[in-house]
Amino acid sequence: MSDRHQPVETLLDQVDLSTFRSVMGSLPTGVSVVTSVTADGQPRGLTCSAVCSVSASPPLLLVCVKQPSATLEAIHESSAFAVNFLSSGMEDTARTFASPVPERFSDVPWSPGKRTGAPILPATVAHAECVLTSSHLAGDHQILVGRLVHGDVSPARTPLAYWRAQFSEVQPAA
Repeated sequence: MSDRHQPVETLLDQVDLSTFRSVMGSLPTGVSVVTSVTADGQPRGLTCSAVCSVSASPPLLLVCVKQPSATLEAIHESSAFAVNFLSSGMEDTARTFASPVPERFSDVPWSPGKRTGAPILPATVAHAECVLTSSHLAGDHQILVGRLVHGDVSPARTPLAYWRAQFSEVQPAA
């Protein structure tokens, strides 16, 4: 009997972590830093490649954040977050916010978002300020849905991408 005819329950847990990462790493993704502030105003942030639009009306996007996370706690405390879409050349910023270093903002300049106060990083392709509308548990992550309340774009910049465990640049087609 082929795998496609087996009951669903027998198909589960047949893919190991290495295969999962290899398959998902074949899809190039944009690189973002998701930020928020704690109740006492301390900035928090993490690198995130799981970001996508959900709806244009109302304007919703989602981010997926691994648990546990100080940034996730801050998002739930403040009910707001920002997504900073990194520009090419911002690999060091991506690595900083992906690291276990607790003070990720010590060498990274930022300004408070106009609507939410969530940290906005300079020199990004774009940023979106969001109000948290819902949170859903999915495996070891939470899927956070946010409604855009403000955003800005820098059209002259090109985005940083991540593909097959390497940073790369996205270039417009000629």
